[in-house]
Amino acid sequence: MNNSTKNIFVIPSMCALFVGFSSVSSQSYAGQHKGVVQANWQSTSAYPSWYSRGASVNRFGQGEDGVNISRALVQSRFEIGSSWSAHSSLQYVPDPDDKVGFTELFVEYKPVTRGAYQPQLRVGGFYPKMSLENPDIGWSSPYNYSYSALNAWLGEELRAFGLEASVKRSGKRLAKQSAHNWQWLAGVYKGNDPLGAVLAWRGFAPHDRQSVFNEALALRPTAGFRAPQLRKQAWQIEPFTEIDGRFGYYVGAHWSYQNRHDLRAYWYDNNGDPGVVNYHTGQYAWDTKFWSLAYKYKITKRTHLIAQAMSGNTAMGFSRGVDNDFDSQFVLLTHRWQEYRVSGRIEQFKVKDMDHWAFDPNDSDGGAITATVKWRFSESWRFGAEFQYLETKVANRADDNLPTRQIEQLWRVSGEYRF
Repeated sequence: MNNSTKNIFVIPSMCALFVGFSSVSSQSYAGQHKGVVQANWQSTSAYPSWYSRGASVNRFGQGEDGVNISRALVQSRFEIGSSWSAHSSLQYVPDPDDKVGFTELFVEYKPVTRGAYQPQLRVGGFYPKMSLENPDIGWSSPYNYSYSALNAWLGEELRAFGLEASVKRSGKRLAKQSAHNWQWLAGVYKGNDPLGAVLAWRGFAPHDRQSVFNEALALRPTAGFRAPQLRKQAWQIEPFTEIDGRFGYYVGAHWSYQNRHDLRAYWYDNNGDPGVVNYHTGQYAWDTKFWSLAYKYKITKRTHLIAQAMSGNTAMGFSRGVDNDFDSQFVLLTHRWQEYRVSGRIEQFKVKDMDHWAFDPNDSDGGAITATVKWRFSESWRFGAEFQYLETKVANRADDNLPTRQIEQLWRVSGEYRF
């Protein structure tokens, strides 16, 4: 059985797991569902969006102005007995063509314990809990409409399909009580082998679109793709596929103190073999590893500061023909007043080309300043507006005789209905 055939069984296997749990008697089964439909008007870029094989890193590119549904989502949780639960997030997005699919689908084991230590287990497809920016429904942000470039990349290219085990220690339950709480995590997974490809050929981009399972992300065909060394690479990325048969892993630690400080540190390594390619799908395994550090400080009950930094390396091809370092950082300040929330974020991101393939330049860098106002009109209805100043410089835009440097000033007005 080849790797592309194995990929076909990822989603059905998890669905079968859900069906098995659903067969438990109705007396021990309870379901909770919530969702959101979000509509936007936004200004657009002077260039087609990269989702349409364009040069803009903005989600909505040339000719895509007007009102549209940005996202529709149903998030479900099924309680199975006292220790097990099943979770799913089913999403619809309109761009670049209508997509419906899961962004997360997993089961969780969380036994009731009386001591200070609580074990937990997640099995399926899910986000590692690196982000403090995305705690809202469906891994969205309650602060800005567009995510930071760092977390937008995680939403595009990263998902763990496997098992995560963790132990949480509650300071209040210790014999000698402590204000320090800890959680230690380790995950092992398959899939996610092409992780890093989007960074190499497009660079970072702040937006709010998450990829669904089994999705393919289009790429603007640069001159490098026409070179003999990259002729096997498809002009699209399938970020969640398994190619080289290896397991990836990550480890993390969460620390909180006095309900005011939160810190999350992770090391992520997909353990890819960059010399392996699936000739049927045109997908390489990338060797991608990075560390991520996220921090949240509650200055007051209503004013919070969030910061996150990431740094790593990604490579593909025989002899690591494409080899890039990358890093990204942001700082976010948010304040809630009555039914209003005002948030501002400043960020920087960079991809540095470390290889010697001059025909395939991967250098890119940029930054953005984002300001957002949100209004909770009622329990179900919410409205808001956002302005973003975005500057990017991507070396391979020169392949199409485009300016490598772009400055965009983006406006967005949003309304959403929650149920």
